[in-house]
Amino acid sequence: MSADVAQDPAIAEVLFDEARLQSRVRELAQEIERDYAGRNPVLVGLLRGSVIFLADLLRHLCIGLTVDFLAISSYVGRDSSGVVRLLKDLDYPIESRHVLIVEDIIDTGLTLNYVLRSLRTRGPASLEVCTLLDKPVRRLIDLDLKYVGFAVPDVFVVGYGLDFNQRYRNLPFLGVLRVDA
Repeated sequence: MSADVAQDPAIAEVLFDEARLQSRVRELAQEIERDYAGRNPVLVGLLRGSVIFLADLLRHLCIGLTVDFLAISSYVGRDSSGVVRLLKDLDYPIESRHVLIVEDIIDTGLTLNYVLRSLRTRGPASLEVCTLLDKPVRRLIDLDLKYVGFAVPDVFVVGYGLDFNQRYRNLPFLGVLRVDA
């Protein structure tokens, strides 16, 4: 990481550096490979935040799979709007398929709950969740998360795909955005 990115005054601290992220992604891929061997799952990335995590995860998976995307919106700046909107639906049917949702962060759980309810109506053989980050302290809905990269405290996290007003997605680490940023 460049010195100017590491010293961005809007970043209060680095939660997980690039090496730790890559190590955990490899571990998650090993778990997924073991559980989905011979099942040809559909990995559904939730745009846009999951893109970097999903790409790195895919590089470590040596099983047959399909990739698709959903685009969901519920945040404006730091705050959830409380309204979940579907911006892009799946391109392929998931009936009788093993589906693994790949998410960047689970916060209140409202968005993921909406996605799970929607996808269950399409008759998948199974429906599980893999999230890079879990923020359980903010959870409003109890969710079953099969694969979790890291639990994080109640801070605003940016980098490695996560953004603040479309900024910071390209950081190679996960950092905490300053409250006054």
